[in-house]
Amino acid sequence: MKGIVKITGILFIVSACTAPIDNNAQAVKGEVKNCPKPAVLSLSVPGEQADFYQRFDFHIRNVVADADTVKFQTRNQDFVFCRGNNSWAVQPGTLPENLKPQNYSEYSQDFQTIQFQGETYRYRVLREPLTPTVPDPNKDKVFFELITPNSKQPQRQTLYTLKELQQQTNTNIGTQLGLPRITAAVIYGNRIWWSVAFEQGEGNDGIATIVGYEPQTNKFTFIKPEELRSHQITDLVVTGNTDNPTFWMGTKISGEGNPYLAAKGLVAYRPNPQNLNSGSLTSYNVYNSPLVGAIPDKLRLENNQLWVGTGNGVCQINLQAVDNPQSWSCWRFAAMVQLPKSGLPIYSELLSQTPALTLYPNQDNETIEVLWWSPIDFQTRKGRYEVRTTQGFTVKLDQGASRYNFGRVLPPEKPLVFWPGFEWHWNGERFVRGFDEVALNYSGGGPTGIGVTFDPTGNKRNANAIRGDLELLEISPKSTSVKYYSGWMDETNLNPYLTVVPHTKPQNQQPNPLAAIAKELLLYHTSFDSLRLI
Repeated sequence: MKGIVKITGILFIVSACTAPIDNNAQAVKGEVKNCPKPAVLSLSVPGEQADFYQRFDFHIRNVVADADTVKFQTRNQDFVFCRGNNSWAVQPGTLPENLKPQNYSEYSQDFQTIQFQGETYRYRVLREPLTPTVPDPNKDKVFFELITPNSKQPQRQTLYTLKELQQQTNTNIGTQLGLPRITAAVIYGNRIWWSVAFEQGEGNDGIATIVGYEPQTNKFTFIKPEELRSHQITDLVVTGNTDNPTFWMGTKISGEGNPYLAAKGLVAYRPNPQNLNSGSLTSYNVYNSPLVGAIPDKLRLENNQLWVGTGNGVCQINLQAVDNPQSWSCWRFAAMVQLPKSGLPIYSELLSQTPALTLYPNQDNETIEVLWWSPIDFQTRKGRYEVRTTQGFTVKLDQGASRYNFGRVLPPEKPLVFWPGFEWHWNGERFVRGFDEVALNYSGGGPTGIGVTFDPTGNKRNANAIRGDLELLEISPKSTSVKYYSGWMDETNLNPYLTVVPHTKPQNQQPNPLAAIAKELLLYHTSFDSLRLI
């Protein structure tokens, strides 16, 4: 079979092929007999009233663990890790209703509870005023409320004000406090720690904040890492010395119509005891580590092992040697489809009428990887699947490279170059794009990609690639030439299913070709000569 990346045989459960991790917790000595049985779970197809792209929403909403399994719950599926043999299974989703995605306006303002030393503490975070008004820097604020076991009235602590936000972001017009929410409540030593995120986009913003409380002294601690301003903390775990801890956090940002945008990945923050807002921050991201996804959604700590759940897969990390790639075991989520014996026509563009090639299986049960789905007609909701190929297609785009001016929210390793493949990342061999790197762009006609165009009058959308791997051939301020390793297939009579596959990075990694372009843009500000890369 030519022109296809193939995985032979239907994969129900995949074993890890990466380096073993020494798990010293009793809870991780699981029994294989108690693991889920193999089963085929089809890729969910959204209903008529649902978002087109929910089928690829694999963001982790919750993690449930017992002695035998670790279950990562998404909107529609559970990805279940078997401790006994390091294998995975995919099952129908069991996410509780109260944990399913909500709009910020729907978030409950009720108190939540946490048990500490046998007593109940109630907490919440609020914005004042609660309902939108004309922003007032001197009055608008976000505050934290805590009701201790022996009290009926809450203690109220101001976290930040609109004036403070405006000073940090250098914006005095058009900025207001987004609705806050608590993303984690953690007991560590003699303290309770909370992480606070906020509504972001369309003028809303906030300040990343960690709240600490010591019941014995009734003392609060507030930490606002300077390097994480305007970042949302997705989850929090704490390690190290209780008096000088390390805070591990997932990060993301949001924008208008884009609830998930990549930021600094997984970060480890070690506060300076003299100034808690200024400390050491280390970012582990898709550029400088084996991290499988760009946005860590949920974290789970088991002794020295850290589970990191992303919208593209899961990693298990030995924190005692976190900077050693061999201390990471990672797996990515994948959709597969069986190649029919009659052959499968592959189109080089979403709206192409003539197949560029036809694929035939070399053996029974041969499969291909499905990368994405996109509508070809918004009214009928008909579409095509993007699939991974070994035969690439070349396209020249009339969009070039320019300097990106918002680098403070990005991993430091990402070159500050805005180009058609900006949402892809360099893996040392090609530019690749995980599920959680596809910004959904609800306000702008859907995800961007290579050659994406939208005709609002005809309800037609075209694209060369949304998630296919990219090879950069030539780039200038006015144009970009790439080779993309994916094609499109009709959705009729095809039933993709989900699996989990080991995630590894290329062995002989090459420099990011955009690094040299970033230097040219920095030197000349707006222009550089065309750079040919073939």
